[in-house]
Amino acid sequence: MQSATGILKVIANAYSAKMVGQERLRTSLLVSLIAGGHILLESVPGLAKTTAASTLADTVKASFKRIQCTPDLLPSDITGNQIYDAATGSFRTVLGPVHANFVLLDEINRSSAKTQSAMLEAMQEHQTTIGGEVHHLPKPFLVIATQNPIEQEGTYELPEAQMDRFLLKEIVEYPSPADEFEILNRIDSGVLDPDRHVAGAVSLEDVKALQETASQIYVDAAIRNYIVSIAYVTRNPAPYIGEDRARLIKYGASPRASIAFLQASRALALLNGRAHVIPEDIRALRHLVLRHRVLLTFEADAEGIRSEEIIDQIFSVVPTP
Repeated sequence: MQSATGILKVIANAYSAKMVGQERLRTSLLVSLIAGGHILLESVPGLAKTTAASTLADTVKASFKRIQCTPDLLPSDITGNQIYDAATGSFRTVLGPVHANFVLLDEINRSSAKTQSAMLEAMQEHQTTIGGEVHHLPKPFLVIATQNPIEQEGTYELPEAQMDRFLLKEIVEYPSPADEFEILNRIDSGVLDPDRHVAGAVSLEDVKALQETASQIYVDAAIRNYIVSIAYVTRNPAPYIGEDRARLIKYGASPRASIAFLQASRALALLNGRAHVIPEDIRALRHLVLRHRVLLTFEADAEGIRSEEIIDQIFSVVPTP
């Protein structure tokens, strides 16, 4: 735990050297990294999502690739392809940008469903198949996908199967006036220059050590039962939150939500310097884990009801251990 605390302190200091504010985003990124999952970021343009991803990769001294998703992007543009080599008279495999420790899928909802599906194997199995040959992805492997909620022209909504593979979904908010003032100062000082790297850094071995430590964080049976109960209520809400609210839920959370709570709560406990998970960890993660898994009906959308409201109501009726 002492070693993990030291590594996390280095990462936090290096992140803060470039990023202004956005503490919630930092926590979400670190939870995803430590838990070995992927994260979906949703916000309007210009809120430093790309900067946050590249800063985290720079802090860990890991390979980082950015993929700008467009409607004409092909699956092979992500995973790689086989190219004919005239000199040897044979085909050689050229690996795509997904073969990196940190992969930023910028505006993922601009790519077609066919291209989005190319990421399913990579995100779930940590491998790609090119020409019948399996290529394993490096470890650690973290996908940071972004999407813009205000511009729907030329976009393709992410299918439920794809959404479910993201461990967390974070909504990035606008900075405060004080933070925005500091951003302007840092631009003038050159801190945000793309060629300027962070001073402190950790190795990939350090990240693997964090993941190993997190996997040993104790989760009591009462906490596990709490997680399972929450997932159950999302699927059978009527007896607990009433018919009026239950009709607004189209689909409840899959078992991946329970797994996400287990993994993410361990990572959050480690970030808070604890060797055990407490109920407050589960509550703190409720929106991150469930907002893209508890899907609401068109009726809810028409009434302006957000999934976070339903999630809060579900948590209010499930007894806390």
